[in-house]
Amino acid sequence: MPVRIKITLFFTLIVFVILSLLCSAVYYFSYINRQKNFNNRLTNRAVTTARLLAQSETFNQELIHKIDASTALAMTNKTVQAYDFYDKRIYAYADKPGDTISVDKKILEEAKQNQYVYFTANNKDAAGYHFTDKNNHVIIIIAAYDAEGKKNLQQLQYILWSCFVGGILIALAGGYFFTSGLLRPVRKIADELNDISAQNLTRRIVSRNSKDEWDYLTNTLNELLDRLEESFDTQRRFIANASHELSTPLTSVSSQLEVSLQKERNANDYKTVMHSVLQDVRHLNKLTQALLQFAKASGTSSGLEIDLVRIDEILLRMPRDMIKLNNEYIVKLSFNDLPEEEEKLLIFGNEDLLFSAIKNIVLNACKYSSNHTANINLSVKQYEIIIEVIDEGRGIAKDELQNIFQPFFRAGDHKTETGFGLGLSLTSRIIKLHRGHIKVDSVINTGTTFTIYLPVAGTK
Repeated sequence: MPVRIKITLFFTLIVFVILSLLCSAVYYFSYINRQKNFNNRLTNRAVTTARLLAQSETFNQELIHKIDASTALAMTNKTVQAYDFYDKRIYAYADKPGDTISVDKKILEEAKQNQYVYFTANNKDAAGYHFTDKNNHVIIIIAAYDAEGKKNLQQLQYILWSCFVGGILIALAGGYFFTSGLLRPVRKIADELNDISAQNLTRRIVSRNSKDEWDYLTNTLNELLDRLEESFDTQRRFIANASHELSTPLTSVSSQLEVSLQKERNANDYKTVMHSVLQDVRHLNKLTQALLQFAKASGTSSGLEIDLVRIDEILLRMPRDMIKLNNEYIVKLSFNDLPEEEEKLLIFGNEDLLFSAIKNIVLNACKYSSNHTANINLSVKQYEIIIEVIDEGRGIAKDELQNIFQPFFRAGDHKTETGFGLGLSLTSRIIKLHRGHIKVDSVINTGTTFTIYLPVAGTK
């Protein structure tokens, strides 16, 4: 069922409930009010008749008959009956001859006990009144048909039904057209999204700048398209660079083998070619391993082996690993103002990936520093672990800082060094997997500082 119909029906249902409650309440209180007013009129008439009968020396029954007959217009089909204390009828009057009220003794007893009693008889409203004075005990039973009150009530019922049905129809029509206008921006957004594909990701949804939910949805979708476009561009660059990096050693291997097979050569020539091919194969293997590690870090943390890791223990491994790579590489550790609580040095993460991420930065610091030294500072502030890797190298130009975490990107004066340009990109992705971030500050001919921020285990 279309959302437009669902909203219209739901809106109509709400109006239906409100109108039902409102009309029912109006009719109910009008009905109670009519009955109360007519009962008061019956009671007043019963009191008047009882007082007249109590003054028998002044008002005889014939005179009282005339008085009752003179009020026929005030009450329709009026019937008046009077009983003494022994339930004997002593007076009767009816607008229509022969019209009587069948009065049960229970009604008379109730009137004696409560003074007033109300009931219905022969489709009429009836009231009983017990009058007492020093010499008289009279029970007056009076019944009449409230023609005017019921007519007004019937008219009210007709008006309420008309308003109820009209209100439902107006709610249906109004809800349908209101919903159509409300959902029109959604349809427009959906139509514009349908026109966007991988070939025209630069296109965006036009914002109405209305500062409402639809404008918020439009901006959110445009931000999503921005991220998708960036991801597609990154993927295209990655594929192009990866293809180039993979094809270079393969082409070199193929060319060398083809040249060596063109004619007979001596053992030393073949040995030279084999050494060269072996170097290319090792280079290719390293590149493949780097790409596999990069792909692993590009996923989500749900597929990783997560455990509590002490960050200081990872950093303590750095000096030994750097010396294995190059005897000239030096790593200086500085652990200042560390908390006494061991828990504040723990991180939820994958130890191997975290080690690899930090190692890439430390390796670059040693490789590109004139003194081949990397200074590592570790500190903890509130719920955040801060790792600084500082070198005294050539620095990175400002226009290149924003690209250093792109796959295969290498700064201009670093292209002569060995490597693939995947290290920092891999580091960035690993740190993001661990809900952290990296900040870079660099000054040309002075040095570069990489600052890694990681959340302490148990914090959000």
